[in-house]
Amino acid sequence: MGLLILLVAVLLIAAVFFVNLYNRLVTGRNRYQNAYAQIDVQLRRRYDLIPNLVESVKGYMAHEKETLAAVINARNSAMTASRQAAQAPGDPRAMTQLAAAEGMLDNTLGRLFALSEAYPDLKANQNMAQLIEELRSTENRIAFARQAFNDAVTLYNTQREMFPGNLIAGSFNFNPAQLLEESTPEVKEVPRVSFS
Repeated sequence: MGLLILLVAVLLIAAVFFVNLYNRLVTGRNRYQNAYAQIDVQLRRRYDLIPNLVESVKGYMAHEKETLAAVINARNSAMTASRQAAQAPGDPRAMTQLAAAEGMLDNTLGRLFALSEAYPDLKANQNMAQLIEELRSTENRIAFARQAFNDAVTLYNTQREMFPGNLIAGSFNFNPAQLLEESTPEVKEVPRVSFS
């Protein structure tokens, strides 16, 4: 009788241990999905600001239609990639496509900002200055949300790869999650100073 009680106790402890591991994996997955939702909120804010920015610039840069069209096209591509990523946060394909689309949008916005430097009236426009400040603020929020997402994904992936979590993860389809990385990290050149 004592052996039976001991066996039941060991099985009960093992069951509680595995349920706890399973629940930690579920919690990790939910955390990174929630963290992506925060990125999604900031991306939508960014996407909503871009048409206003383009409208503000249009009057000053009428002959730069290709650049303006490229910004809108990049925005639309990024919005599509963001919707797909929102349906499957952490999915490697969705995260890679989103990073690439965001990289393209960053590049086209960079070109737009570079062109706008040549227009003093545009630089002095209060609406333009406010939109640029809103975009900068949003970019900071996106960076913060991306870091929180990547931290949550790293913790989840660590939990699912460690023993015995890897046994539960494999058995219950806890797939690895992909970090959201910048597609083309810019290499900053050191400014060159010449005294000649």
